[in-house]
Amino acid sequence: MLARAGYALRHGGYNGLMEAAARGAARHGVPVTAITLADRPDWGAFNPYVTTTVYAPTVGARLHAYLDDADLVVAMGGGVGTLHELTAALYYATTIRSVPVWLLGPTACRLSAFLRAEGWLTESPTRPLGFLRELPDAEALAADLKALDAGRCEP
Repeated sequence: MLARAGYALRHGGYNGLMEAAARGAARHGVPVTAITLADRPDWGAFNPYVTTTVYAPTVGARLHAYLDDADLVVAMGGGVGTLHELTAALYYATTIRSVPVWLLGPTACRLSAFLRAEGWLTESPTRPLGFLRELPDAEALAADLKALDAGRCEP
């Protein structure tokens, strides 16, 4: 859905959900960029849909490679790496640039509810959360994507 709308994919480059997202993006001909740490051959080969690679020297540089010019961040369930990237995106969107962050699916929505309930994620006048959306399913994603694209500047 995102690739059909013209969004390129940046991801870790490996298997599982990352590979499934890359397969869908590749079907629509958008760039699929793997962003990983340099000097980590032990992490294995990239999935076959990767078209470009970025090898970052540090974890911080890797997160900036994801976020500095992203149009949208979408997170679903995953492991501790996904959790780290999501919390970095939440911090980035509240302090650096208000990039939209969409939490897709029941797992991501439960995480958001937990973070709010426990006070890890709170809205304030200096930290608005208008960038954050909890999307329970693909229909909600489609509706928000349509609204986001309506406000998107075309080149």
